[in-house]
Amino acid sequence: MPKQTLVMKFGGTSVGSVDALVSVTRIIRDARKEWSRVVVVTSAMSGVTNLLLDSAILAAQGRVDALSNVESTLKEKHFSVAEALITDQDLRETTKQEISDLVLSLVDLCKAMAVLGEASPRAMDTVASLGERMSVRLLAAVVNDAGIKARAVPSTQFVVTNAHYQNAHPDFKATTEKTRALLNPLMDAGIVPITTGFIGATPEGAITTLGRGGSDYSAAIIGAVLPADDVWIWTDVDGVMTTDPRIEPKAQTLPEINYSEIAELAYYGAKVLHPKTIRPVLDAGIGLRICNTFNPSHPGTRLIASVKSNGKVDGKVIKAVTAIRRQRLVTIEGRGMLGVPGVAARAFGAVASTGTSVPLITQASSEQSICFAVPSELADSVVATLEKAFASEIADDDIDRVWATDDISIITVVGAGMRHTPGVSGRVFSQLGNNGVNVLAIAQGSSEVSISLVVAAVDTESAVKALHELIVN
Repeated sequence: MPKQTLVMKFGGTSVGSVDALVSVTRIIRDARKEWSRVVVVTSAMSGVTNLLLDSAILAAQGRVDALSNVESTLKEKHFSVAEALITDQDLRETTKQEISDLVLSLVDLCKAMAVLGEASPRAMDTVASLGERMSVRLLAAVVNDAGIKARAVPSTQFVVTNAHYQNAHPDFKATTEKTRALLNPLMDAGIVPITTGFIGATPEGAITTLGRGGSDYSAAIIGAVLPADDVWIWTDVDGVMTTDPRIEPKAQTLPEINYSEIAELAYYGAKVLHPKTIRPVLDAGIGLRICNTFNPSHPGTRLIASVKSNGKVDGKVIKAVTAIRRQRLVTIEGRGMLGVPGVAARAFGAVASTGTSVPLITQASSEQSICFAVPSELADSVVATLEKAFASEIADDDIDRVWATDDISIITVVGAGMRHTPGVSGRVFSQLGNNGVNVLAIAQGSSEVSISLVVAAVDTESAVKALHELIVN
């Protein structure tokens, strides 16, 4: 049976320059030869979304002096590609005009924010969406000019979400109906729909975003609702690496990885895939592959639903090591906590009220302390909130103190094979001990696919390199 439907998503660096877009066009052409139906999802050009959001934040503070600079930067970035790659003069001028209109709408929005003195989440989503809305017009024009029939279709027309601006949740039923109604006729007519990642719209048509890094999630949503046979995420690395190659040059590409492993890696700092991407694809039973736009012949990493019975691939128990930097450990300690119900519930309720996400929790078995990690920049406000929440217990000496460490890093070792292999933890801690790395705290996920441990910030690179040796050897 011939391959039917493929969804391909291209990240910001993949559409960030003339050379990158030449490569993307070639990849789309090659895919059209093998697949009868192709959908392309594009991110904003690299650096654009940050530029847009920074402009809005400054505008809300009344600072609009940099707007003319931003306007010329955005035009230059997109127009230089249009000039280089769109030979059809009418198409080129139309595309440039559409991009100009979007840049002008940014200027208008920023001036309105400056007058109001605030940037609402809804307004910020409209600003953030502009990068993708420029990129989709540019890419569709470039692909058309190269002789591949394509059409720009903003995802605001078919990805329906709630009104939770800046981190909206899709309505899968409404999205399924609209996506099929809009994209299927185009693909049936041999046209490649090129759509925007990261954005959707409420039923009333207000633009929303799916959270930063949401373009991967968009591709997974579209793949799941069509449904597609495969989703390919094109990025600027050869797939999922055994660790960050900037820390350990010996890092290798993993040929395959299972869903629980990639979920842990995405959560614990591997920037290859947005954590939300995995669920829609897994639920729909769709293949997922991560590939390199700048090295398209490389097979990349293939996601598989489950591993062989012992969980090992290529005989390797440990697959990858990640590091999340710039964290601090917050500790609530006191002998009076012993046997008092509800301390943890109150503590995490207080943390949640600050809008802080907790990536790791560890509790002493004596119940005399609770310890958890938070991002460094939020640690002081978390400690202050906890001191307020437990003011009476602190006054009565039931809680001795609430405090935060200096900067630490969370190192996570991932591998489904660990579940079936005795002694992995022992090897991990021996390896760190032999390399002079002190472990400050430990947590193991209930899935038994990962072990996370906390080390001082200065030990981050030594810990990653030491544990990576367990993979290579």
